[in-house]
Amino acid sequence: MSKIAIASITLGLMLIGTNVWAAPVSSTPSTSESAKTISCHMSFSLSGWSLFYKTSSGKGMVKCSNGQTLPVRIRVKGGGLTVGKTTINNGRGVFSGVYNIHEVLGHYAFSQAHAGAVKATSAMALTKGNVSLALTGLGQGWSLGVDFGAFIIEPANGK
Repeated sequence: MSKIAIASITLGLMLIGTNVWAAPVSSTPSTSESAKTISCHMSFSLSGWSLFYKTSSGKGMVKCSNGQTLPVRIRVKGGGLTVGKTTINNGRGVFSGVYNIHEVLGHYAFSQAHAGAVKATSAMALTKGNVSLALTGLGQGWSLGVDFGAFIIEPANGK
């Protein structure tokens, strides 16, 4: 009998808009910046594990409608009643409320419930101040639990 793919079930999402750990980012554009928001998208891959403590890492590329690009490093840190091991390839993120590409950097808080096995799809909505991030992706592995933590986006070069 072949394995049956179970889609990841998102039971709850909390949109928490804090930027506690990251450097302050202005929510309004400076006089040298355009008063219009730009459209930014991120492609990424991520893999990790959880056993009460949750950790994942990966990399991605942010591209904006004004031509700016930024290679990024992604980390997920958190905890809860959770267990699993997952990999996400070909993940996609869509940002809103962005005036400059560097506003996508920082800590996005999350809370979620999840259950999945074999191949799974995932979706998540996160926020940091005025910047919102919608994540989708296809993955492999298994997971079960309720967890919370931070989805962290940093420049790939560490600066």
